[in-house]
Amino acid sequence: MRTPPEQLRLDTSFGFLDKSVQSDQLFHPLLIDNDGANQMLRAIRHELSRSRSFIFSVAFVTTSAVAMLKQALLDFPGQGTIITSTYLGFNSPGAFRELLNLPNVTVRVYTGTRAGFHAKGYLFEQDQSTTAIVGSSNLTPPALLTNREWNLRFSALPDGDIVDQLRRAVDVQLQTSVPLTVGWIDAYQATYVPPERRSRVVEVGDDAIQALVPGERIVPNSMQTEALVEIQKVRDAGERRAVVVSATGTGKTILSALDVRAVDPKRMLFVAHREQILDRAIEEFSRVLDAPAREFGKFVGPRRELDHKYVFATIQSLTTANNLLSIPPDHFDYVLIDEVHRAGAGSYRQVVNYLQPDFLLGMTATPERTDGFNVFEMFDFNVPYEIRLQKALEEEMLAPFHYYGVTDFARDEQIIDDTSQLATLIAPERADHIIKAIETYGHVGTAARGLMFCSRTEEARELVALLNRRSVHGRRLRTVALTGQDSINTREAVVERLERGELDYIVTVDVFNEGIDIPSVNQVVMLRQTKSSIIFTQQLGRGLRKAAGKDHLVVIDFIGNYTNNYLIPIALFGDNSLNKDSIRKKIMDAQEAGAISGLSSVNFDKVSRGSSPW
Repeated sequence: MRTPPEQLRLDTSFGFLDKSVQSDQLFHPLLIDNDGANQMLRAIRHELSRSRSFIFSVAFVTTSAVAMLKQALLDFPGQGTIITSTYLGFNSPGAFRELLNLPNVTVRVYTGTRAGFHAKGYLFEQDQSTTAIVGSSNLTPPALLTNREWNLRFSALPDGDIVDQLRRAVDVQLQTSVPLTVGWIDAYQATYVPPERRSRVVEVGDDAIQALVPGERIVPNSMQTEALVEIQKVRDAGERRAVVVSATGTGKTILSALDVRAVDPKRMLFVAHREQILDRAIEEFSRVLDAPAREFGKFVGPRRELDHKYVFATIQSLTTANNLLSIPPDHFDYVLIDEVHRAGAGSYRQVVNYLQPDFLLGMTATPERTDGFNVFEMFDFNVPYEIRLQKALEEEMLAPFHYYGVTDFARDEQIIDDTSQLATLIAPERADHIIKAIETYGHVGTAARGLMFCSRTEEARELVALLNRRSVHGRRLRTVALTGQDSINTREAVVERLERGELDYIVTVDVFNEGIDIPSVNQVVMLRQTKSSIIFTQQLGRGLRKAAGKDHLVVIDFIGNYTNNYLIPIALFGDNSLNKDSIRKKIMDAQEAGAISGLSSVNFDKVSRGSSPW
């Protein structure tokens, strides 16, 4: 067994002098260029796992990069120092607040104006050696994962001259910087002017459409163009049914409206399970079709506006009493069913079997069902286009997310689950546990606009009372409970308050699982131990829409009893094989790399990692 100094000498000889030297390559020089698995994020996490202290000297830091490294920094047993700057105004006040919230990390800021601060170095102290990574990567997600970067990792013994050079360079930076404090950030924010930045990503989906000039003809984006071509191919082949699978936030409502515009049916029927969804769809369709309001009608409650060109109906109104039988089967030549994963229900099958349109299109983000019903079979297995969550994230069609699986509250050494007594679910100690997790993992530099999902209506209401008596980072929480018992007007009013910044969280059971769009949501807290990958994906999707000023989504999942439960990683990694070995490998790879699906990440705290079946 070689000692670290012996190993380092061999690895250095292998890397710099003779590649034929036999070594274990633990400390060998390595060029890290973000090619494949050779990523900076993985390298930093690896060095943290074997070091006792670290110093990062980086010019630029973003909130999302801090979120990526947060669990690794929380797990780090030693002390760390981060030296950064105000150079070019790149670092936002929010980024500085995120840095300040890291425990056991001292942060210093170079504020000099004579010379720019452009360092990009990462130093790690082990017991008998020093490792440095120096190159081109700042603390930003693209620099850590996807940009073509050059960063050289090398190691040295304590008596090496390069170690002295690095220490002298760090000493200069420490002497010419100031400690980061709340007061410093407040003063910086008072005069901060964000630099103009050219967007690196072209937005797609519903939110991009909303940015168009009123009156301008809406044209499909690249994804929608491809999907429209494939849908038309199905029709050209003589097929009369098709289902499109499109992840939440990728613009499937706009896509369906664009297809209706292309077909130009005499009469169209749009079916959904909530009137709120219909209202949103009418708004989107009216802009895409550029049709007068008189052409849009509803079939909801007492309204029976079947003589309009575009009719929007709830499934409940269609199937109540003999309403469906009063409509001629061929009245609509185009029928569109939203959230078609619900079509296994008897009411949906009744509608699908009765109506005889020229074309029937189903739209869903999650076609799989837990009851064995095959949605694809209902649509004759015609799937002209499919973009799942993982691909949509990789294509940067959605906001990246950072998932934290944290241990749920335990009483008498028993972690709570959906079968726990209500008194345990609403215990003050559990509310304190939730607050601690939010303060640790939630947004610090950006105001939270969050959704909390819990298991019971009573739990939601009681938790709101408890949470509203508590504070996060010194600021009193503002939460409201919403349940299925609340009216649509009440729900819309509460959502508007959240979007205006008057609320921090809406606490609910399943009102927001699907069909409700709140693009500004930047935090999702899961207080229920769902055993459904479908529900998990739906709840995750509530926060994935892009929005102005939204850097990323934070997901805090309070993990209860996950014994034999592999559905959560299925949702995260898109693996429907139910093969435990395959899923376990993906979990382990993701934890080692620190990232999945483009610029998103998955993290589990120490207790969750130790108790999970993965």
